Amino acid sequence: MRPELQPIQTQAPYGAQEASLRQNRVLRNTYWLLAVSLIPTAIGAVIGTNMNLGFLRASPMISFFVILAVFYGWIFAIEKNRNSSLGVLLLLGFTLFLGLLLGPLFQRVLGFRNGTELVMLAAGGTAAVFFIMAGIATTTKRNLTGLGNFLTVGAIVIMLAVVANVFFASPVLHLALLAGFVLFSSMLILFQINAVVRGGETNYISATLTLYIAIYNLFSALLQLLGIFGGSRE
Repeated sequence: MRPELQPIQTQAPYGAQEASLRQNRVLRNTYWLLAVSLIPTAIGAVIGTNMNLGFLRASPMISFFVILAVFYGWIFAIEKNRNSSLGVLLLLGFTLFLGLLLGPLFQRVLGFRNGTELVMLAAGGTAAVFFIMAGIATTTKRNLTGLGNFLTVGAIVIMLAVVANVFFASPVLHLALLAGFVLFSSMLILFQINAVVRGGETNYISATLTLYIAIYNLFSALLQLLGIFGGSRE
């Protein structure tokens, strides 16, 4: 008697399908919230550009540490409420605040004859880096969890260098920091999106916060570099 042939299973187990749907939902919500977060950033940047924020330059050291305290305190509040709608509101308020902080940079860059072109170029470069990193993160078969340790060490080194430069105000260190932010932010985008795709990050508010900070730092660093090397006052 010939044994019955069992049909070959072509579909993934239900658990794997459920996990894949969950990961896709987190990624979709992350991209959606990230896009929305750019709106208050743009509003804040317009307001900041047209405001007199001279007090930031009058006491740069005090301003730096106050802003740093607000920055990390706000991040803590967002993470604490990441499972509620309050987390979304806090995140949008955070992006408005960081948009305001772009004001002095925009004022300086837009003072160049080609300032508008520099802003557009920095925005285009930021978008290009993001889409390239996102494409690699979603298509690679490698698990990029190992980047986490590198990024942790990198974040500590960059933060210490930022604090040191507040005291020393070294142009060379400033340029090195800008280059470091470009590299670090690019790697952070790659790591965070890969973590969402792989299921390592399941909260879209936390994922959006990380990606937003990476994009913000990337754009800011690129704009400063373009202003330094490509700004024209003639």
